[in-house]
Amino acid sequence: MKENIYVVSDSGCETAESIVKAVTAQFNGGDIKIKYISYVDDIKDLKNVIAASKDSNSIIAYSIIIPFLKQYLDQNAREEGVIAVDLMNPLMEVFIQKFNKVPKGEPKLIRKLDDDYFRRVEAIEFAVKHDDGQDIRGIKLADIVLVGVSRTSKTPLSMYLAHKGYKVANVPLVPEIAPPGDLFEIRKNKCVGLVITPDKLNEIRRERLKNLGLTIQANYANLERILEELDYAENLMKRIGCPIINVSNKAIEETADLILAMLKKRGVVYHE
Repeated sequence: MKENIYVVSDSGCETAESIVKAVTAQFNGGDIKIKYISYVDDIKDLKNVIAASKDSNSIIAYSIIIPFLKQYLDQNAREEGVIAVDLMNPLMEVFIQKFNKVPKGEPKLIRKLDDDYFRRVEAIEFAVKHDDGQDIRGIKLADIVLVGVSRTSKTPLSMYLAHKGYKVANVPLVPEIAPPGDLFEIRKNKCVGLVITPDKLNEIRRERLKNLGLTIQANYANLERILEELDYAENLMKRIGCPIINVSNKAIEETADLILAMLKKRGVVYHE
C-alpha cells in the first residue's frame, strides 16, 4: 500500500510542507503520497481528515495555531488510533519557557509578513521610478508626494519612507519649469513641501559641487539664486496648500516621522 501523509494547516501548508518533504526525502520520498488540507477553520474539516487517515493508515502532520482546533485534532486522533504529529508546538514550547513569552495564537502570520515584504519592494520600485519628477503620472498614484528645491532631502526621504511601505513620488521645484498640474489636483493631505534655510542650502550645494569637481562659483550655489528658488518654492507650496517642513537641521528619520505624523493627523490612513 502506498504510504500517505496528510499535511494539515490553519494557514497555507508551506511551513508544514517543507518539513514533511525534508523528512520524506530520507525515506525515498517518491513512494510517499502527500495530501494537503490548508486553511482549516472548522472541526468538521479535522473530523474528515482523521477519518480518512484512519481508513488509509496514514499519518497526519500538522501546523495548527488556533488552540481549539489543535486540541480537537490531538484528542480525536489519539482516540481513533491515528498518529498526528505537531510540527510547531515543541519549538513554541521551548520559546515560551526560554524567553518567557506568550505566542500570538494567530494563523497566517507568515503570509502577513510576506505581504508586508512585497509591499515594501513595490514601494521601493515606485520611489525609484518616480524620483526627481521622472514620471509625473506617479503623483496621482503615490501615497505621499514630496516637493522642494534641489538638495532638500527629497530622494533619501522617499527611499526611507518606501522601506516603510509607502509609495512616494518627489518633484523638484525650479522657477524656470512649470510644476506638474497634478500637484494641484491631488488631495492636499498627501503632499508635503520641504524647505531649508538659505545658508544651510548654500553650504550643502557648495559641498555637492566640490564632490563633483565643479567650481563653487556656479549659479547652483549662488546665494541670490538660492533665495530666488526658495521664495518660488514656498509660494508654490502655499498655492498647493500642502504642509511645509523645514529640514535644515533634521535627520532623515526625524523628518520622515514628522511627515507620517502630520499626514495621519490630516486624515490620511497609513500602514502600521
